[in-house]
Amino acid sequence: MVKKYAGRLYLALIFLFLYLPILVLIVLSFNNSKSRVSWGGFTMKWYSSMFQNETIMEAFRMTLEITLTASVLATLIGTLAAIGIHAMRRRGKAILIGATNIPLLNADIVTGISMMLLFVRFTKLGFSTVLIAHLTFDIPYVILNVLPRLNATSRSAYEAALDLGATPLYAFYKIVWPDIAPGVFSGFLMAVTMSLDDFSITYFTKGAGVNTLSTMLYTELRKGIKPEMYALSALMFAIALLLLLLMNFRSLKKNEGAHAS
Repeated sequence: MVKKYAGRLYLALIFLFLYLPILVLIVLSFNNSKSRVSWGGFTMKWYSSMFQNETIMEAFRMTLEITLTASVLATLIGTLAAIGIHAMRRRGKAILIGATNIPLLNADIVTGISMMLLFVRFTKLGFSTVLIAHLTFDIPYVILNVLPRLNATSRSAYEAALDLGATPLYAFYKIVWPDIAPGVFSGFLMAVTMSLDDFSITYFTKGAGVNTLSTMLYTELRKGIKPEMYALSALMFAIALLLLLLMNFRSLKKNEGAHAS
């Protein structure tokens, strides 16, 4: 009994240390006072001020543009790459899966510096270099989400559709796509989440005039913390939490469907 309660207390302390700073940040975003130690009443003015701040809105627009563009392209490229890897022989598949895992295991700062050195050698840093950098670390997440779904599909059903006269594209859309669609969507959401809050790689590969929310926050924090930054951080946390809940909901729904069948 003591061991059971000790385990629960330990787990509660872990979650407390993880989420208490975020909770404090959210509370401060509604504090009418600029002081971090006194409560001045509930207010929404920092959120209103945030949306009226041209610097924040420009960074928010740039973040959404990079995130959505990179995520859509990474989903398309990653899905095609996963299909190609799935069709390979065992040895070639193992090599490519290992290569796919390298960007995930590599430290962000190492990836950022290496890509910066590569881009500086051949081109100027700017929007395109940030987009390519985001594609580089988004594609592996899509591949690793789609491959398990492909491994669970039946190749014989696809070949039977071809034997019955279906075109490869039509057979893929009717036979393969319904099975891998959840993996593709999960890969897309994972790419959005990773691109939305990336700092290290973006910081090293961006040029003048390119500012995302993460790099803008870093620049602003060196000047001094403004209440608008609390509101912005709380909004980014809410977006990330919404994406996470959506992914978990789809996963739960998929598991319930599998158990029902």
